[in-house]
Amino acid sequence: MLAVVREKVMPRIDGARLIADLRRIAEFGRYQTGVHRPCLSEVDVASRRWLAERFAEAGLEASIDGIGNVFGRSRAPGPKLLMGSHTDTQPRGGWLDGVMGVIYGLEVARAFRDDPACRDIGVDVASWADEEGNFGSFVGSRSFIGALDEAEIDQMVSREDGTPLRQAIAQAGLAGEPRAQLDPARYRGYLEAHIEQGGVLEHERKRIGVVTGIVGIVLLHLRFTGKQNHAGTTPMPIRKDAGVALTTYCSAVHERFRKLTGPATVWTVGQIRLDPNMPSIIPGAAEMLLQIRDPELDKVDELAAEAKKLAAEANAAGPCGVAIEQMSRTLPTRSEPKFMDALQAAAETHAPGGWMRMPSGAGHDAQILAKKLPSAMLFVPSIGGVSHHFSEDTGEADIALGCQVFADAAAAILRG
Repeated sequence: MLAVVREKVMPRIDGARLIADLRRIAEFGRYQTGVHRPCLSEVDVASRRWLAERFAEAGLEASIDGIGNVFGRSRAPGPKLLMGSHTDTQPRGGWLDGVMGVIYGLEVARAFRDDPACRDIGVDVASWADEEGNFGSFVGSRSFIGALDEAEIDQMVSREDGTPLRQAIAQAGLAGEPRAQLDPARYRGYLEAHIEQGGVLEHERKRIGVVTGIVGIVLLHLRFTGKQNHAGTTPMPIRKDAGVALTTYCSAVHERFRKLTGPATVWTVGQIRLDPNMPSIIPGAAEMLLQIRDPELDKVDELAAEAKKLAAEANAAGPCGVAIEQMSRTLPTRSEPKFMDALQAAAETHAPGGWMRMPSGAGHDAQILAKKLPSAMLFVPSIGGVSHHFSEDTGEADIALGCQVFADAAAAILRG
């Protein structure tokens, strides 16, 4: 059925226009070959106002809500999809991470406008505020689905400079603006496009990734308690070195986890702190964060249980005490099967054999919207698998191809 619809509805994106918009918005906060654009910083607010102008030029009803989300709403009379991603960046991050999905939505909206056969169907486009966590977790998309209350907003401060979120909103000229709320009846669902942020597509020589779902994540905090002492006068056999206890635990995690992993399991020790962190002092305390990710919740929970078991074993064996606490647990998100089929069919049309289904190892706003709307994602390759760094990049031909696949899939979903 989708193939028949595709022959009738073929909105054509303008690749040169798409790339030009991506290059232009990358000038807001340019850092070497990447971008530094923390949410609600002066340069981020300027980019959001520029984006709202582009939405209006495309014939969309443009607005910026009271949390910083930028919307372009379609005036088409027929069924609609919501598309989006984020335009804030990681510190000194890449020029495409997030923003590509927003400009894809803008370009699909223009393609629908320019095609007489598509003018009765429409897409709304959103740039969600603070996906990258300057103030908190998925602030904009959670606000939109009603999962962010005023008390939480009151507690949020910028990791960049400590500015309270309320103050940043006021400085952006958004104080008093209402926070937009989702009307599920308006949409068939939600689509998001993103660079892969990894090297799987490049390794497999594929140009399109159809995302099957977003991984679940467990974050664990461990604290090791020993005895601070002189590094030169305390014999090794009587030391209670919290740093050694921590590194021994890390090694045990690596060895034990390797026997339990699934095909997409990853784990990371992303933060280590020694107290007092001086070269001539035996650490009396040490802390670490252990993050576990997998598309299957059972596997995430199994590894989290194993980490807790290892901590109990280390605590019993001594000489240092070990305490472990689960800080957060994010459930995996499944993509809407019909949307995946539409993306797959469009990918086969434009890149025969050049696509694959794959999970997302990173979190995205799609996992928030999926709580309320059928959702799916599309990936394009990241050169060298680089992500969260200013050297992050994707070939222009792959960017344009991904947008055309995205437009075809959207038309098929809306016509289906």
